Amino acid sequence: MGIIKVAIADDHKIFRKGVVLSLRPYTNIKFVLEAENGDELIKGIPAHEPDVVLMDLRMPGKDGMETTKIISKQYPQIKIVILTMYEDERFVYHMMENGANGYLLKNAEPQEIRRAIMDVYEKGYYLNNFVNRILLKRSHARQRVVPSLNSEITLNDKERDVLRYICMEFTAQEIAQKMEISARTVEAIKDRLMERFGSRNTAGLVFFAVKNNLVD
Repeated sequence: MGIIKVAIADDHKIFRKGVVLSLRPYTNIKFVLEAENGDELIKGIPAHEPDVVLMDLRMPGKDGMETTKIISKQYPQIKIVILTMYEDERFVYHMMENGANGYLLKNAEPQEIRRAIMDVYEKGYYLNNFVNRILLKRSHARQRVVPSLNSEITLNDKERDVLRYICMEFTAQEIAQKMEISARTVEAIKDRLMERFGSRNTAGLVFFAVKNNLVD
């Protein structure tokens, strides 16, 4: 793996500098852009071309919610990890369904931030125990609702297998080897599922799958 170029947007300079300093030992991660808000971040993207963005939610000017939507639309290749103090599950769902690839709390250890950067870069999403608990809670809540046959989601065997492997954090190449199909076919199935479910990225697809009990 080469160097992963990272940008960070947070209006608290001391915290921002602390994150940059704490990840300095990891030589495959290079911070190329620091911004105090979404406006500065968006303005700096063309010149610095980050692979991953660490994004606070509450910032002056364009906040993290608005900025995430803009970046995911204008620069879909950039992966976004939310790094915030907000633990409310409503924020988690809103951000993951609107372009974020991962969601971390600001008390996360440097090792977890590094893992999140690596995972979103390699696999397209990062789900930690905090997010998984929210998914599990929502899944249990949905199971208490009487299902409607009219809204039933059906998948063929190949779609279900690809979706299951994606949720197990396998890459497209690894899925292709397991299913004995081409990586291009895997990507085509994933893209079709994302379009069908209205997901902006792989993280949104995983969220949709778990939320709707499409995988075991």
